[in-house]
Amino acid sequence: MSNIRHALSVKRADDFAQWYQEVISAADLAEDSGVRGCMVIKPWGYGIWERIQRLLDQRIKDTGHDNAYFPLFIPLSNFEREAEHVEGFAKEMAVVTHHRLIAGPDGGLIPDPEAKLEEPLVVRPTSETIIGDAMARWVQSWRDLPLKLNQWANVVRWEMRTRMFLRTSEFLWQEGHTAHETAEDAKEHTMRMLEVYRACAEEDLALPVIAGEKPENERFPGAVETWSIEAMMQDGKALQAGTSHYLGTNFAQASGIRYQDREGTQQLCHTTSWGVSTRMIGGVVMTHGDDDGLRVPPAIAPWQVVILPMLRDKPEDAALIGYCSELKAAIGAQSALNEPVRVLLDTKPGKAAAKRWDWVRKGAPIIIEVGGRDMENGVVSLLRRDRLWDAATGKSAFETPTREAAGEGIGAMLEQIQTALLDEARARRDANITRGVETTEQLANFYNSGERFPGWVEVQWARPTGAALDKVVEFLKEHKLTIRNVPRGGNAADGTCIFTGEPAVERILVARAY
Repeated sequence: MSNIRHALSVKRADDFAQWYQEVISAADLAEDSGVRGCMVIKPWGYGIWERIQRLLDQRIKDTGHDNAYFPLFIPLSNFEREAEHVEGFAKEMAVVTHHRLIAGPDGGLIPDPEAKLEEPLVVRPTSETIIGDAMARWVQSWRDLPLKLNQWANVVRWEMRTRMFLRTSEFLWQEGHTAHETAEDAKEHTMRMLEVYRACAEEDLALPVIAGEKPENERFPGAVETWSIEAMMQDGKALQAGTSHYLGTNFAQASGIRYQDREGTQQLCHTTSWGVSTRMIGGVVMTHGDDDGLRVPPAIAPWQVVILPMLRDKPEDAALIGYCSELKAAIGAQSALNEPVRVLLDTKPGKAAAKRWDWVRKGAPIIIEVGGRDMENGVVSLLRRDRLWDAATGKSAFETPTREAAGEGIGAMLEQIQTALLDEARARRDANITRGVETTEQLANFYNSGERFPGWVEVQWARPTGAALDKVVEFLKEHKLTIRNVPRGGNAADGTCIFTGEPAVERILVARAY
């Protein structure tokens, strides 16, 4: 296939980081804004986010949650109640100190010294503290529990090194917060939401993930337990795609979230929080993209099928558009992945080939071209985005079904594409997890061997804490490594921890990560 001329100027194998940036631009997902670290999410990129949001929102509601909205501005004193929490976010907080501007001596605008706020306001980095205040008001009795809330919002975390979708100063997300009577109930809910995230990632985004518990040093600030779903990108690096936290009574103590139990005694609630963000779009790009652009899994594609009539600005165009309109109606009457097929008839001016490649780069799952000759023969020219090239000829792998066959078979084809993308990504991930590394020297050599995309390593782990854990963290930082998680349902430990030499209690995944 070396004779193929791909749509992108940079190949994944040559410069993965630059390839990622080019896909975002070529697929028309987002662009830089006038503020460092912030991005403009363009209609195609936001359409993907809307699909993720819709599918995940339903999963969240199916577990008994109500959506709410809480303020963007949070009093600084809220954070000061929970020392470990504020320490974890202090370096990333954006703070509002004034509420008015006035003309300065040089003609520009400056904060009005007379408009200084009595208390600084933090621009929401996360909402545990302000939602905790509301929970303290809303929970009085055991009858009010469990309280299950979810919020779709933006947050600000002032990042020094930014990358579109993966790490930006402002990003979009959902954050769920719950309060429970018992630790058992709260922990069970923590795991339930982790499973919601796993199902969304794999079934909707075709993003294979490994769910497991984070080590002590990787916990959310103030949490008792942090669980994550981890995805492998095509360069072998890990992406934390979502987290679910059991917070114990730490935040309840700080916010005064108490309830009267069945015996009339005041008790602290056990709380949870969990969230995913627009970084999942970055995960989709780096998992499914190829050297021609993005490939969008059909479940989250704003348009699953795009029909391109080859218009010539002539009277016969009307008949061709009519032919394509009937095709659109037939396809739209089909269902795929439990929803009606989303189909666009693109009649915008432009050369057919140029329009086709625009949609190839955007990653529309199925692209159908129809010219005058196709109409005369009662057929269409169909491209599956997951099978763009004919390996034997090096040319575009067009199929030419009849219009009727295309109309009837699209739903099944979209489901095949969804499954194929997941299977491809899962096979690649599983092939790039290395086992049998037994010493830190072997681990360091593995990642320093010169292999460009080394993948992940599973090693035995004794759950060190204190000074022993500090030494592990120091070693990992030296080699630019991180512990991702302890996989749920993974193989049992049967040896010694490679970091401490103590008897291992579980196995962990080590990787370089975004």
